[in-house]
Amino acid sequence: MSDDRHHLSDPLFATPSAAPLRGRVRVPGDKSISHRALMLGGLAIGQTRISGLLEGEDVLATAAAMRALGASVERQADGTWLVNGVGVGGLAEPSDVLDMGNAGTGARLLMGLIASHNLTAFLTGDGSLRRRPMARVTTPLAQCGAQFFAREGGRLPLAVVGAKAAVAIDYRLPVASAQVKSAILLAGLNATGTTRVTEPEATRDHTERMLRHFGAKVVRIEEDGVGVVELQGEAVLRAADVLVPADPSSAAFPIAAALLVPGSDVTLSDICLNPGRIGLLETLREMGADLTIENGREENGEPIGDVRVRYSRLTGVTVPAERAPSMIDEYPVLAAIAAIADGSTHMPGIGELRVKESDRLAAMTDGLSQCGVRVEADADSMTVHGGADVVGNGRSGQAIKTDLDHRIAMAFAVLGLAARDGVRVDDAAPIATSFPDFVPLMRNLGADIRIDGDAAL
Repeated sequence: MSDDRHHLSDPLFATPSAAPLRGRVRVPGDKSISHRALMLGGLAIGQTRISGLLEGEDVLATAAAMRALGASVERQADGTWLVNGVGVGGLAEPSDVLDMGNAGTGARLLMGLIASHNLTAFLTGDGSLRRRPMARVTTPLAQCGAQFFAREGGRLPLAVVGAKAAVAIDYRLPVASAQVKSAILLAGLNATGTTRVTEPEATRDHTERMLRHFGAKVVRIEEDGVGVVELQGEAVLRAADVLVPADPSSAAFPIAAALLVPGSDVTLSDICLNPGRIGLLETLREMGADLTIENGREENGEPIGDVRVRYSRLTGVTVPAERAPSMIDEYPVLAAIAAIADGSTHMPGIGELRVKESDRLAAMTDGLSQCGVRVEADADSMTVHGGADVVGNGRSGQAIKTDLDHRIAMAFAVLGLAARDGVRVDDAAPIATSFPDFVPLMRNLGADIRIDGDAAL
């Protein structure tokens, strides 16, 4: 473990870089795909080899949960992971509580897996995850015959009593949510009949792509102009090797840094370019970013490529509300970019940010204001007024509060590279949930980001 990772419990301090950022790097594996690879590998017959798995705390929590449910999940010396599955319907009742840490995706998808199996399991998580609403998942999953016993609002800790004979669910998503869709589809694997999820607004399709990769029968059709995903139940999954591409949500931070530090030229390798994940790249191009895609190809049914980004003078834009599902996790770093861009950037349709690891709308509004940026927010939108000299909070003595949110911590670290006095963040520990080597990777590119006694508050 590097010294930077060892000291992740200390505050973080980022200051303007003296030289351009340069280099070619690969950020960690995609978190969404890593969760799904472990789960479907655990339900498949045979041995699945996973390369490039994100070894952040969220994904490791899913690996531990799959072991507790009966699958063999082991890391090899070369960094690959071997998963020996139990077959659909073969999950075992865990002997202890499943602690999902901060993994919201892991917890919600796992509920789907368990819901259609005849077993009882108890799930909990850290303080942040226990605050997040789960009723949006438990309500539709109950239609397959499962029962859920939870705190008010469907919050963790909760008990899942799986269905004795699960039946297919036919559900129309009230709001765009790939997590809810995925949980329902995963439940449908061990259910009788055809599971259907109607989504008025298309969401990320990682689950559908990986289900096909493992041999499940899943299709997307159109009914009256609306998308419907159908999965044939009582599925038989076969082991299939998975190469996890680099996470575009993690890549967003070095991309942003390169755009903000004059003279920078950085290439991010093997980025997942799934159409449901590139909303930030589309937005940055509209703002004037110099971004190019090189070496485009496909792995496991997912499009990937290398993203080259060079420093650009950016201009604020209005981000279409319908783009939000394709970049919901990137709004914190977009807000940091918008603080430096000329003019105003308006971001409507992002109320979902209020129920992430933290209330990200509130966290970004408060933090940007603390750094001298004019920002406005309401229940469902945020407007950042850029173009002025961003002071930062490096001399104020009061650090940005991350509220256990990894993306808030990294977004303000990026802002610190362009703020006059730098930016202090109170707690870098949450970064390990998705990007354990964030600090050394950024420092290798030339960024002045440190986690040590000099950053003490």
